[in-house]
Amino acid sequence: MSIWYGAHVADESELRLCGDVAGKRVIELGISGAPPVIPNSVVMAQAGARAIALDPDAQAIAGVRAAAERAEVTVQCHHADLADLGFATSASVDLVVAAHSLGSVDDLPRLLRQVHRVLKPGAPFVVALKHPVAAMFGSDATATYAYGANGTTFTELYMAFERSNFRLDVVHELNDRRVRDPLYPSVLVVRARKQGV
Repeated sequence: MSIWYGAHVADESELRLCGDVAGKRVIELGISGAPPVIPNSVVMAQAGARAIALDPDAQAIAGVRAAAERAEVTVQCHHADLADLGFATSASVDLVVAAHSLGSVDDLPRLLRQVHRVLKPGAPFVVALKHPVAAMFGSDATATYAYGANGTTFTELYMAFERSNFRLDVVHELNDRRVRDPLYPSVLVVRARKQGV
């Protein structure tokens, strides 16, 4: 199993953004995917990480607990807003992963400040989200939206990271593997590293 970045796109086994998580304290910020996708926190716990899962949806947390029990691993679960990282002390986390969970965040700068606070200096924050260009097209082929009207633009995302003292060091635009010649990438994956203390 590998960390999931979206349906029908490359995963951590190909992108190698998180590195070896064995023995590291990691947070899954918002539960990834829906069954049969195994939550990223469970995958990281299987790889030897001290995994934590945080989600505002009680059913998602229950799903993580059940998946962890089936996998016979321990995942510390928190039912709270994604920016409520008060359970973690400053500079105590080695990695934060948010796969398709930041789209519903109302105050992205607040969330980024909290993630910055809990990460160790230089530690990565890996984010996967629907590509801003893909967000221009609705689920039915006739609906289209202006760039940024149906989600965060890349500029808004980049500037939010910069203002929160993160440095983007990797950007991947992933294509849906089922589409032979895609017109646009379906998923944007970025790795940002904490700058400063």
